[in-house]
Amino acid sequence: MRQASQAQARKKDTREKIQLGGLIVKAGLRHEKRALLLGLLIDGARRIRAHEAERKRLTAIGTEAFADDSD
Repeated sequence: MRQASQAQARKKDTREKIQLGGLIVKAGLRHEKRALLLGLLIDGARRIRAHEAERKRLTAIGTEAFADDSD
């Protein structure tokens, strides 16, 4: 039973990583260097922790981008 649970956890982790990678592609950043991507994410994380308005602004941008997919 423990092995099945570990396998499920690994599958879930892999699926999540693939989905997160898809966001990088969707944002048009597929060919950027990993250091740049990490820097963007770290900076963004700091900004959304410090400013609720920035969190809302970026959420609106992302929501709009996902809505464009439904066309």
